[in-house]
Amino acid sequence: MKKTTNKVLVALVVLVALVGQAKAQTQIALLKYGGGGDWYANPTSLTNLIAFCNADAQMNLAPQYAVVDVGSSELFNYPFVHMTGHGNVVFSNQEVQNLRNYLVGGGFLHIDDNYGLKEFVVPQMKRVFPELDFVELPFSHPIYHQKYHFPNGLPKIHEHDNLPPRGYGLIYEGRLVCFFSWECDLGDGWEDQDVHNDSQQTRQKAFQMGENLLQYVFTM
Repeated sequence: MKKTTNKVLVALVVLVALVGQAKAQTQIALLKYGGGGDWYANPTSLTNLIAFCNADAQMNLAPQYAVVDVGSSELFNYPFVHMTGHGNVVFSNQEVQNLRNYLVGGGFLHIDDNYGLKEFVVPQMKRVFPELDFVELPFSHPIYHQKYHFPNGLPKIHEHDNLPPRGYGLIYEGRLVCFFSWECDLGDGWEDQDVHNDSQQTRQKAFQMGENLLQYVFTM
């Protein structure tokens, strides 16, 4: 009887440990797409953002991000998916349907224009949600007011065309399913400091806004 009790206790300890480990392994992903655009731009950005969020907000994110294809069933494993690049984007019909199912089902896509992405990605997202248009989010939107407050919306990280940064959203049945940061380039701000030589203040703002995005997604 005593041996049985000990086995039960050991099993419970293992179960608790596994549950705790699973909780600590929430993983985010980078979206891989076709068309020739550099979906792999900013290779250090997500790793650095994860480290910042774990240290600053105890988010317990897996230290390594995943890379997931638009049309893969694996897409549904990640609550937050990041997309970036400079060039062409092409979704197949199957990828369009898969991405729609993911977003309608509770997933979230952050598109970060690394400069030159907008003209390609907006038409592709229109295929995903023909009934929706990107709308500019007001500065009062909760995505700008999580742990950190950005009363003027997105911070300006890189010059690009020297236009003010703008944050657009696709809102499906009252829920923000896709956030598109333009003329901002958060991902460049998340990269290793020696890549773009951004000031610490600029990088800090980028990380804080990135943390806001994740907090918003995990609590909405």
